[in-house]
Amino acid sequence: MIAIVDYKAGNLTSVARALDHLGHRCEITDRPERIRAADRVIIPGVGAAGATMENLIALELTGVLRDDVARAGKPFLGICIGIQVLLDRSAEDRADGLGIIPGEVVRFPASVDGRPLKVPQIGWNRVRQTRAHPMFAGVPDNSHFYFVNSYYPMPADPAVTIATSDYGVTFTAAIARDNVIATQFHLEKSGTAGLRMLDNFCRLKV
Repeated sequence: MIAIVDYKAGNLTSVARALDHLGHRCEITDRPERIRAADRVIIPGVGAAGATMENLIALELTGVLRDDVARAGKPFLGICIGIQVLLDRSAEDRADGLGIIPGEVVRFPASVDGRPLKVPQIGWNRVRQTRAHPMFAGVPDNSHFYFVNSYYPMPADPAVTIATSDYGVTFTAAIARDNVIATQFHLEKSGTAGLRMLDNFCRLKV
């Protein structure tokens, strides 16, 4: 069973529908015991870093995600805000993250070379694979994925970055370290390529 972490954010049902379409059994849950019992865990959604972390703390899920999922070696996927809370801290709301992946989350610049940059980034953008990873099996390099974000992750170790994208600046669009994988783009809204990556995660051996 795949646990989709319910921390009272939006877009959880879209991920569940995508997994159902792919034939993978899943459950949206905020119960620590159900997350511990799951074979794989996904933390997706949209929202602000501060509110996300407040809800995870209130639901007593931070230790579960750090210790019983990430450190225990269970396949763990973060999507959109799910990538950002994996890091140490975010400039959004000056929020502390889960600290699973060292690094910080920063805001896109207001302008680039004197030209205003529209923030948030909303829409399709090309993703460049920077190193081979099973998550990208069957996904052509430079495929387009759907983004909605004002902030982006900056991992301390560049080696964890497996894909980048460009929006005013070149930024990390996907990361992977052992059993922990995450994307800034929305897999569940990214058509065939996004569904393929979700399916790859569900079949991933770590």
